[in-house]
Amino acid sequence: MKTNKNFYLHLGLITLFIFLCLCNSTWSQEKSQKKLTYEQVYQNAEPRLFKSMPSIRSWLDDEHYLLSERDEKTKSTKLYKVSAKKGKKTLLLDYEKIQKNLPKDLMATRHTANLPDYSGFLYSYKNDLYYYCTKSEKLKRLTATPDAEKNPRLSPNGKYVAYTRNHNLFALDIENGLESQLTTDGSDTIYNGWASWVYYEEILGRRSRYAAFWWSPDSTKIAFLRFDDSPVPTFPIFRARGTHGDLEIERYPKAGDPNPKVKLGVATVEDRKIVWADIDEEADHYVAWPLWFVDSSKLTFQWMNREQNNIKIYTVDLKTGKKKELYDEKQPSWVEFFENLYFFKDGSGFLLRSSVDGWSHLYYYDLDGKLKKRLTEGEWTVEGISLVDEKNGRIFFSAKKDQTTESHLFKVKLDGTGFKCLTKEPGSHRARVSPGGNYFIDSFSSIHAPSKQDLYRIDGTFVRNLGDSRTPLMEEYALGKKELFSIPTEDGWTLPAYWILPVDFDKNKKYPVLFTIYGGPGSSSVSNSYPSLSHFYMAQEGIIIFSVDHRGSGYFGKKGMSLMHRNLGKWEMHDLIEAVKWLHKKPFVDKKKIGITGGSYGGYTTCMALTYGADYFTHGYARSSVTRWGLYDTVYTERYMDRPFENKDGYKFGSAMTHAKKYKGVLFLSHGTMDDNVHMQNTTQLIDKFMDLGKKFEFMPYPNQRHGFGGKKRAHSSRHYIDFWFKHFLNR
Repeated sequence: MKTNKNFYLHLGLITLFIFLCLCNSTWSQEKSQKKLTYEQVYQNAEPRLFKSMPSIRSWLDDEHYLLSERDEKTKSTKLYKVSAKKGKKTLLLDYEKIQKNLPKDLMATRHTANLPDYSGFLYSYKNDLYYYCTKSEKLKRLTATPDAEKNPRLSPNGKYVAYTRNHNLFALDIENGLESQLTTDGSDTIYNGWASWVYYEEILGRRSRYAAFWWSPDSTKIAFLRFDDSPVPTFPIFRARGTHGDLEIERYPKAGDPNPKVKLGVATVEDRKIVWADIDEEADHYVAWPLWFVDSSKLTFQWMNREQNNIKIYTVDLKTGKKKELYDEKQPSWVEFFENLYFFKDGSGFLLRSSVDGWSHLYYYDLDGKLKKRLTEGEWTVEGISLVDEKNGRIFFSAKKDQTTESHLFKVKLDGTGFKCLTKEPGSHRARVSPGGNYFIDSFSSIHAPSKQDLYRIDGTFVRNLGDSRTPLMEEYALGKKELFSIPTEDGWTLPAYWILPVDFDKNKKYPVLFTIYGGPGSSSVSNSYPSLSHFYMAQEGIIIFSVDHRGSGYFGKKGMSLMHRNLGKWEMHDLIEAVKWLHKKPFVDKKKIGITGGSYGGYTTCMALTYGADYFTHGYARSSVTRWGLYDTVYTERYMDRPFENKDGYKFGSAMTHAKKYKGVLFLSHGTMDDNVHMQNTTQLIDKFMDLGKKFEFMPYPNQRHGFGGKKRAHSSRHYIDFWFKHFLNR
């Protein structure tokens, strides 16, 4: 029989091809089966799955944005202005050049303030202020005092700097160095331009760094709040260092306590005269958020009653201090300060975002307080205002609309027409709109895509990608899949939820479930966004990562949040338990291993889950927890719970101590010993209760740490957290 050589040649090639395909398939499987290491996730060790995103600081003007770049070899940083249209970079600032003219231990990039054009910089150095001029390339010392100048703020025209020192307010002329002391009565309890703790934490916000003063646009005046903390009870915080340690005394009003007294003043820099707003300092109320008209002709401020169910906006006569009511809002549950309040330059009125109808929406009022136009409406939430484009009569804002697990950029005209969503890709978008409304930079992620930054024209036309955190290395790792879904409750609510299932998920096996939670009013955690590596890490080890938003989380607007009024703890627990019941019906869920973890309010929710919800939750890891609301501050607590004497039943039910007898699982508690926000007293009192009841628990104090842990203490906390769940859920 005759043999065809070509036949065998072809057969050999086919065999080789199949062999190579099989090898490639095996190699690909191995390539995609790498596991994350603890060091990669918690210590940022190599190899890194994600690239750093571009450091885009802000828009410089409508055609350029600012990009900061650091050369890791030379350790030098440069600031570029980048053309939005063409992407061309132009050097705006070389920090290395500035560094040559500064003391070696003063970092050029660590300025406390700068002029808008980056021609001048303000530095705090060894408790004094210095000014650097890029034109002269000289560093000028502005102050030389034994006490530190705090929160230095440059005036809009760049000629002055204002700051507080020893709780008094000052303004300094940068050119001649002349300092003007605007107040003189600062003391241990009187603060001028420096916020009382409860205002800093709950009203002005931590980004204020206690600053409570605001320059007028024409740089001639400074509005400031004056606090009298003498009525506020003190709380001792012990620092356990050295031989004897030392005591830090904090003015902290707990629920029902007296609040600081507050006044609003307007100081004129030139003659140092102060006009006080017509406000009763002895009244039990809140005064905040002074806001100047663009032409500096008027000042507005917001007033709220102690009950926090009524808010008003006033204008102030700058000559007499007389106030005039501009807006008045009441709600049956609670109101909140207007952080998005905007007054139009043309004097046509003001824009605010209010939840008065049960959902957060935009309203346009005239300067007589009459509604001109409601700009948005419906059962969805406006999250914030991105830009008011007065020239073209447009408002750009972020909102959660059709898919409330997603955030998108929208626009609407001042007459209510032209409503449009500008971001198209399903997921979570955070947009920065250029000053003239021609472009926006979109920071985006979804459950399928890690973070990226894209540049768009305002009509939604894609210009170019600015950065993508995804790397080819991601393809080599087997990461769990995040899935979004909803859970129905027995009383008719549909709760948004997500989970991350283990990579090798087998529905015939039993898996522990770990709830990650915060739980406070308006604090949703379920979103169409990319998960953290820490969640992927836990899932790869065999733990189902799970989260659900309760009816008061903000997903259902103010209408849902209001159910929590006077009832903190009630609906969070109800809906979390509903979620556990739903999980119990899944054959792959281990009912004996249902865990929950969180910090601060999330710590509170965890403690309640292991006490009130002890029949459903078996394990908990709680950090820096509130354990009963009588121990937390006035502003936050009373907003939702009223004062203790007004809501005894609510305070009793909302305390983990009330339900401690039910505790039967495994609860770990940690707390910073110097936490000035949620005092360790909270955890200590729960421990005291557990001991008296003969309950077993685990506890770790973090010496000299505040509300969050840093450095080696943070590293220890992260390692212990993993060890806890591996021990109790994975038996290793």
